[in-house]
Amino acid sequence: MDAEPDYIDDFAQFITASPSSYHAVAETARQLTAAGFTELDERAEWPSSEAGAGIGDGSPARHYVVRDGSIVAWSVPPTAGPATPFRIIGTHTDSPGFKLKPKPTTSSNGWLQAGVEVYGGPLLNSWLDRELELAGRLVTADGATHLVRTGPFLRIPQLAIHLDRDANAGLTLDRQRHTSPVFGVGDVSQADLLEHLVGLVPRAELDGTAFQDSGLHGSDVLGYDIVTADTAPPQRFGLDRQLFAAGRMDNLSSVFAGLVALLSLSEPDCPGRIDGHVSVLAAFDHEELGSESRSGASGPLLDDVLTRISGGLGATTEQRLRAYAGSWCISADAGHAVHPNYPEKHDPVNRPIAGGGPLLKINANQRYATDARGAALWATACADAGVSYQEFVSNNTVPCGSTIGPLTATRLGISTVDVGVPLLSMHSARELAHAADPPALSAALTAFFAPRVRSALSDGAGALPDERNAR
Repeated sequence: MDAEPDYIDDFAQFITASPSSYHAVAETARQLTAAGFTELDERAEWPSSEAGAGIGDGSPARHYVVRDGSIVAWSVPPTAGPATPFRIIGTHTDSPGFKLKPKPTTSSNGWLQAGVEVYGGPLLNSWLDRELELAGRLVTADGATHLVRTGPFLRIPQLAIHLDRDANAGLTLDRQRHTSPVFGVGDVSQADLLEHLVGLVPRAELDGTAFQDSGLHGSDVLGYDIVTADTAPPQRFGLDRQLFAAGRMDNLSSVFAGLVALLSLSEPDCPGRIDGHVSVLAAFDHEELGSESRSGASGPLLDDVLTRISGGLGATTEQRLRAYAGSWCISADAGHAVHPNYPEKHDPVNRPIAGGGPLLKINANQRYATDARGAALWATACADAGVSYQEFVSNNTVPCGSTIGPLTATRLGISTVDVGVPLLSMHSARELAHAADPPALSAALTAFFAPRVRSALSDGAGALPDERNAR
């Protein structure tokens, strides 16, 4: 793709700006605001009409709402009515790693260490011997929330081979004893992680006063959600710089692709039809933990937002349910490319390769929500975008993970299809993709938001166009 280098550069900047789910939401909100979206407060009354005509100039109404580490953004065309369906891209903002515990400053045998808890299902060995940072949010006594990040600050040191001669035969890590990072030498009386973190609060957040005059100290921090992140920058490399390595591509690859797709709808050369549905980007937190939280995909966030959008369009319960019945959701989450060193772990026939295009994810046991109609929808979007795609299905002896797709479909009854970028080393501190696949995913998501006009094109409950696999 001609735009590949620019896309990857922008994607790399997005990853760098997003060491935690809260930073990812802040960066997404920043880009949305710059593009003319306005933030709404869940505690406030929303506009009585979300239609573009309701704001007076016939342009789309574009808003977003933030709930902790999640964000939902949407664009309502001026032609929208009470039963207008939705086209939703669902993603997640969190990634596996470690989360800072209460009483985080510890010491052992002269080393200062951070108390951390395993978050999700990381490949533990991939986090060893890397310069890590702490990043996330602090909540202070005045109720304010502050985003902080340390830059390179921590390291989980591996035991030398001389002290573990069998390490190369099979490394075993105890999640409690072997994953505590070091950040200095001394004892707990000489260091306080919270004092260090609160000292990183940007001075602009303190009403312009100098930090030393602000009176803000570690004791003022009453709560925090702080995670670890790898500090090595994203990198293109390999033959013709085909390969792209970075942390947190599961699932920032999908968040960024969906954001680019949503922002592209306002471009004058947007080729498709965007007036037949409300376009929604939903990026949830806590997917790596199972999504069961107020800001996770199993929670009420998306239903709350869709209900309020429909209500703003004057919808009755009957009309809102009709809108849901005609809607589509794409659950975008990273998947697996076939691994050259472990090919036996993959299906012998359906073997997605890096650079072959985004994945259509299929599972007979509904670990993914894709069905035949969803597969046809994805084939159409990829054909419209001019990109190839690949099917992913698990080896019968290697159970697959799941996504927000089945959760969203179950909660809302909205037709859903699971897709994503193929990766190697998923859940590693640093994952690997082909540089052509992330922009291809975004192009297909853009085509999903802006489908070409065709007589057979219908909503989620109706017929699908007679389009075939773009491969």
